[in-house]
Amino acid sequence: MPGPIYLFGDFQLDCGAFELLRKGEPLRVERKPMELLILLASRTAQLVTRTEIAECLWSSDVFVDTEHGINTAIRKLRQVLRDDSENPQFIQTVTGMGYRFISPITAVASSSEIVPATVPGPDNEPDEPEAPAPDAASLRLWIMLGASTAVLAAILSLTIGSHPFAARLLHRNAGPAITSLAVIPLENLTGDPNQEYFADGMTDELIAMLAKDSNLRITSRTSVMRFKGTHRPLKDVAHELGVNGILEGSVSRSAGQVHMTLQLIRADTDTHVWAESYERSNSEVSLLPDQAARQITGYLRSASPVAGGVPYVNPDAHDAYLRGRFLFFSNRFEEAEVDFQKAAELQTDYAPAWAGLALCYGASTMDGSHDPRIAYPKGDLTAARALALDPTLPEAHIAKAGLLFLGHWDWIHADQEVLRAIDLDPRAAEPYHLRARILTAIDRGQDAIAMQKKQMELDPFARPWGMAETYYNLRQYDGAIADDRLRLENAPNDVRLLYFIALSLADEGKYKEAADAWASLYRAVNAPGAADAVMHAYHAGGYRALVRWRLASAEKQAKAHYLSPVDLAHLHAELGERNQTLALLEQGFEQHSPQILWIQTEKAYDFLHADPRYRSLIHRIGLPAAN
Repeated sequence: MPGPIYLFGDFQLDCGAFELLRKGEPLRVERKPMELLILLASRTAQLVTRTEIAECLWSSDVFVDTEHGINTAIRKLRQVLRDDSENPQFIQTVTGMGYRFISPITAVASSSEIVPATVPGPDNEPDEPEAPAPDAASLRLWIMLGASTAVLAAILSLTIGSHPFAARLLHRNAGPAITSLAVIPLENLTGDPNQEYFADGMTDELIAMLAKDSNLRITSRTSVMRFKGTHRPLKDVAHELGVNGILEGSVSRSAGQVHMTLQLIRADTDTHVWAESYERSNSEVSLLPDQAARQITGYLRSASPVAGGVPYVNPDAHDAYLRGRFLFFSNRFEEAEVDFQKAAELQTDYAPAWAGLALCYGASTMDGSHDPRIAYPKGDLTAARALALDPTLPEAHIAKAGLLFLGHWDWIHADQEVLRAIDLDPRAAEPYHLRARILTAIDRGQDAIAMQKKQMELDPFARPWGMAETYYNLRQYDGAIADDRLRLENAPNDVRLLYFIALSLADEGKYKEAADAWASLYRAVNAPGAADAVMHAYHAGGYRALVRWRLASAEKQAKAHYLSPVDLAHLHAELGERNQTLALLEQGFEQHSPQILWIQTEKAYDFLHADPRYRSLIHRIGLPAAN
């Protein structure tokens, strides 16, 4: 839409296109900072008060912390303009008053002629005096209309609030109700990168409370975390996530106070429909996500009739818990264990902390980094403590299910716990993935595929490799490879995707492609030397030589830290080494290594199926006999 163009320094501000360019290259500028820049540039050399900015950028019927919003917008503008607040070239702060745009500026006519406010008479003179310069309210209306100069000239003389047409424009909120919502990761405004865990943790809890307290469809944590710090247009984000509402905001804390701002935005029109600012003491921070969620769901009239409040949590315990979750989702399980333990010690009746501990013990054994003989007894105790404190906590049932399945090989009761977790929170993806693994191990392939598909529908980014893993374990290698390659397009360095495609290609006899996948995996973990060694081994002696190199590397690792003997057994099995494979599987059985639960599904062990020692092992584990 046409509009004035301002030139200053190396920049070109095209108001009609809502675009800022530097030396001809477009810059990414968020909506509020852009609106503020247009306002300041249109009033060059004049003082624009903070009151005028608030009136122009935020409508009076939306409650928002304008002081905080103005400060944030100015900060972001200075970043994009590379301006120094101490020695400004563009935006000068007038302390206690407002701001002034001080750079020399040239106004360039837009591509379309500005339509006058009235139709000229026969003598080519306007019938009415020329319209005055826009005030803050008129400029706000112009911004809302997309900066159309044709519309601008026609409405400059209107008094906003007294003219019914203008008033309707300012208060419109037509469109379908918001029924699905994505919470964009809260921005950390503390200035300290070590506080990212706090911003992410508050985002997590806000998502959880919105899901608990409403009938809205809430996008999962892992789906929204991809947009952390990206500053993409919100309409694009909403389209990609399949939602019609976006919640964005920021959080900071200092001097014992937590400050959080939230803004609810309609995705189809990119308009703010609700906003709020919260100032709470550290002692109340654990209650804040629930309070905010209740306000949002109340505004949207989507509150759940069974929603309940959250209990008070010691602020230090809550902080340790948030740090533990941050580390847990970064797959740093041993570090997360320390913080969850601290949270549980600071508040012994804090059920989520005990559940977090139990989940750490299960996850660290599953990835082979924790000795199950040590982890499982601790996991059993912490899961039982979490359930005793809060039997309605889904995470506690998930932890218990994982321990029953992985540590006790009790699939019947593990499945019951999973189903209980699903009943408590049917929109959580994790229990569906765990159930898919249980069903795979006990040879219920089609049910396992259905469960894993459900998990992927609910949260496709938590485990992009989930379908490939399920297909691989069911020996549906074509499906595994196809799904893997599709997801590698968006996540080319995902280690688990590369792992399962390497295994699937090797089991299909596509050894050159498998070797390439192994090399890509090592490059993804920043081990280029290992990638070169893999390819050298393959070219020197084929795929068996590559496996021998991997075996030697794994044996070296096992001397430095715990490694499941089943991991070593699989490599010996690929080489057809019967006695070594069986001896290591027996060690895995004695340790209750969880990796042993899928040996019946893995092609490498097929040559052992007729061996009495192997058949005895399968019987003792309780796995179904091979077909």
